[in-house]
Amino acid sequence: MVIKLVCLRCRQKLTAPAYAEKITCSQCGEVNPVIKKPSRATSREQGKISPPLIGKSMEKLKKLLLGNTQRLSGSSGSSSSPPSKLCALDDSGNQLPAKKRAVLCGVSYKKWKYKLKGTINDVMNMKTLLTQTYGFLERNILVLTEEESDTRLIPTKANIENCLKWLVNGCQKGDSLVFYYSGHGLRQPDFNQDELDGFDETICPVDFLREGMIVDNDIYATIVKPLSEGVTLHAIVDACHSGTILDLEHVYEIRDK
Repeated sequence: MVIKLVCLRCRQKLTAPAYAEKITCSQCGEVNPVIKKPSRATSREQGKISPPLIGKSMEKLKKLLLGNTQRLSGSSGSSSSPPSKLCALDDSGNQLPAKKRAVLCGVSYKKWKYKLKGTINDVMNMKTLLTQTYGFLERNILVLTEEESDTRLIPTKANIENCLKWLVNGCQKGDSLVFYYSGHGLRQPDFNQDELDGFDETICPVDFLREGMIVDNDIYATIVKPLSEGVTLHAIVDACHSGTILDLEHVYEIRDK
């Protein structure tokens, strides 16, 4: 029995006896190690190569895998319990809104050169404050960040506007609402001529370069104007130019004397 190989230096084809450990190339003088491949029978005995599955064996394997998958999925919870909701947006329209609810939005712009650090941490800290100190339930809080798996909770312009509508929808006397935003804020010329400084203040969704900013006039129309008497709204906006972001009638100023 002989072993065929190729010289490592000059690529000359060589033939060596099966018992040899090295062979010298007659053309270039290179000493080549003789690497012996294990036989298929030996490999199978050592458990390195499994014989191919065919016919009924393959069908049995498929049934076994499918059965394990079903058992695992069935053991994750009780069959009588309903599936958990992704977020408060999934609540049925027939249910009365919770008395305490919040929209928390943090935009990091991580794919852009003007990215912000800490905005998502801000949102998570606010969520902890609301749930652990002020009695808000987690299921009644919408968190919008770029890290959310639910595409409805990515802080795009459309998603933020939709969540703000959810916040005030069906609000009644005694409700406590919170809107928190951490991200970039800008301003643009006031084309309605209702601003004393001649500018509308804005917040910047993650897609504002494509879809545009959300201006203070729209924020007022969405979460301030619809409020019923006796409803409390706390809006905390951590952004530049956010002093009059709600377009309120009155502004409280503290001036040093």
